[in-house]
Parts: sequence; C-alpha cells; structure tokens
Amino acid sequence: MAGTLKNLDCHPIKIGGVEDHVHVFSSLSKNIAFSDLVGRLKGSSSKRLKEKGLSDFSWQNGYGAFSVSESNMESVTSYILNQAEHHKKFSYQEEIREIMKRHRVAFDERYVWD
Repeated sequence: MAGTLKNLDCHPIKIGGVEDHVHVFSSLSKNIAFSDLVGRLKGSSSKRLKEKGLSDFSWQNGYGAFSVSESNMESVTSYILNQAEHHKKFSYQEEIREIMKRHRVAFDERYVWD
C-alpha cells in the first residue's frame, strides 16, 4: 500500500490495521480524487494478496475518510499503531459508531456494513 501511495504522489504516513479493517494515514495528492485513490489501493492490495495465495480475500464496498489537522498527526499515528490493543476493547463497528458520534456525523447503519 505504501508503494501504491508513493506512485500516486500521496505520502504514506502510517498504515496499519487488524483482521477486518485497515487504516491508511497519508497525504492526498492534488492529482487524484480520493475515491480513485481508494480504488487503486484496494485493487493493488487485492492483487498482491491473491498473488501470495489469499484467493478468498475481498474488500468491503465502502470506506471511511477523515481529514486530520497537523496538531493531531501524532495521536492519529499512535492510534493506528495500537489497533490490536484498541480492538481488544472495541469492535470495528463500535469504533465507527463512536467516531461518528464524537464528530457529530449522522449516518444510517443500513449503508455502512457489508
């Protein structure tokens, strides 16, 4: 994923995750739309995993995106590094619900989970 980001002129800052999701923290180049970036990341990583023998891997249809201020870069990096510990306490769904609630983002759960 870091290589794909670099090839798209998006500076990778931190990438990490657990069994059911991944967090990608990077800059966004002015030369690519975010939805295109996600499509390229999903496509290239799927291809790579299938080449390594994970033929039953697939991404969910959607994705979430959040902007991060310069003053929060360190806390976001730490958050990504500690995903395994974090998810011993909270599931992926609980995490998304909390993030949306904390940032006052209304959403319909019928359209969030695949």
